[in-house]
Amino acid sequence: GNSRVTILLLGLDYRDCDIEGYAECDQQGVARSDSMMLVTVDPLTKTVGMLSIPRDLWVQIPGYDYGKINTAYFLGEANRMPEGGPGLAMDTVEQFLGVPVQYYGLVDFRTFERLIDEIGGIKIRPTERIKLDPVGPIEPFWREPGTYLVDGPTALSYARNRKTEGGDTDRSNRQQEVILAV
Repeated sequence: GNSRVTILLLGLDYRDCDIEGYAECDQQGVARSDSMMLVTVDPLTKTVGMLSIPRDLWVQIPGYDYGKINTAYFLGEANRMPEGGPGLAMDTVEQFLGVPVQYYGLVDFRTFERLIDEIGGIKIRPTERIKLDPVGPIEPFWREPGTYLVDGPTALSYARNRKTEGGDTDRSNRQQEVILAV
């Protein structure tokens, strides 16, 4: 078509939902969104824009009180709303930013890792020394600034890391870097 399209990308972490008492999940295995990114595509100019939404951003969630934006998905799923978690997350972002959101995409961490492994890995370019801690039997390790070809679990660890000088801002930049690398 010839109209701008906006997509809300949600990264979900279900890996630990089966662990009793895990704070990010309820008894039915409903997780909060770990990552949110708004992607806009303009078919006329053939451009794409990305806006990372910090998971701890305090917003009004329609039909609920104020809370962290990553709670919107959880509330929609846990309360079995008609459009579920994606619908409530889209409504929350629309209300907060004033931008219509037409579509959503969901990806869980295992799928994310598998996708990157299937394409043969991606190149990351850390700009500062960073500790990577992939889930599983891999021991944490450090990467100095440079260019590295990494597998799925390492790319996920790189994208999710919040323990750098710039915290969530650095995390958002790394997530966009990973998406562009894919």
